Amino acid sequence: MKTLLALIGWCLLFLLCWPLALLALVLWPLVWLLTLPLRLIGITFEALFALLKAVLFLPARILGYRSGTAH
Repeated sequence: MKTLLALIGWCLLFLLCWPLALLALVLWPLVWLLTLPLRLIGITFEALFALLKAVLFLPARILGYRSGTAH
């Protein structure tokens, strides 16, 4: 669905202002390549915070605490 909306948006932009639409089509891979390192940094920090959370909650899990379960 997201791809379809992007395609429809690009076609609409192409009808309204074709030079801008062609420029966006050419620059999109470059923008994707520039944002790739930022995505990798985001994935790394997400994994780091998940590890930190697991380490901090380990004593509670060892003692048998379970969140969200009804006894």
